[in-house]
Amino acid sequence: MEKLFGVIGDPIGHSLSPAMHNAVFASLNMKAHYHPFHIKKESLGKSVSGMKELGIAGFNVTVPHKSSIIEFLDEIDPLAEAIGAVNTVVNEKGRLKGYNTDGLGFVEALKSEWKQDLSNEDVLIIGAGGAAKAIYYTLASLGIKHISIANRNIENGKALISRCPFEVTSNVWSLEEASFILNEFSLVIQTTPIGMAPSTEQTPLDSSKLRKDAFVSDIIYNPFETKFLSAAKSQGALIQNGLGMFVNQGAVAFKLWTGIQPDTKLMKKVVLDLLGGSYANR
Repeated sequence: MEKLFGVIGDPIGHSLSPAMHNAVFASLNMKAHYHPFHIKKESLGKSVSGMKELGIAGFNVTVPHKSSIIEFLDEIDPLAEAIGAVNTVVNEKGRLKGYNTDGLGFVEALKSEWKQDLSNEDVLIIGAGGAAKAIYYTLASLGIKHISIANRNIENGKALISRCPFEVTSNVWSLEEASFILNEFSLVIQTTPIGMAPSTEQTPLDSSKLRKDAFVSDIIYNPFETKFLSAAKSQGALIQNGLGMFVNQGAVAFKLWTGIQPDTKLMKKVVLDLLGGSYANR
């Protein structure tokens, strides 16, 4: 019998996840299919109950349901509970358990392109939204001790830090303040939408004081190289876009569902083909 997996969201037609996961199922000759489900906010509870009754083996969760789905699940992984958002659900013998693989996917991508030991890095995260929170809490849970936030709204940054249950030393800076002290950080992570259309010519902060040995990551992958990454590269920094995070968060979810580590190179190729190009971080 074919197992059914999927992704829920509103909207959902733009999702690249079905093609990515179905390619892996095909490569493994697994009797499984991944389907996009367009679910409105007002029908979320009934829809989750229906998916549970149908025996759907697992599904991803995207906007606007990452936080609101929590009340409809049977169990929440501690990291997802701390973050307050779920992007992956596993059906464990009829019980739905929620996880958050966004931060873990980011870390896997980071390690594959930079270094394995991140414990002594001084980290700056630009932004204080859902992605920033997932990355911040995941890094803190892995023992990274120095993580600061730069955000337009300082109070939002302080709120993100204050709720973190893991031991970490942090400061919150305005974007302008962070520009002046950028040379203090070895790892800079850009999590805001600045750099996506229609803001492709904008950057979140001035990168002129960036260290030449810094690693700069922007979780945007369309365009492949934001203006912020281009500026960082011109400063001599190593750069990374968000494609690796997208692929690896999917890979972590796939392993949670199946127990199998998928071929991330295949997953990346599928996404690149859909985006119409090839790209190598550098």
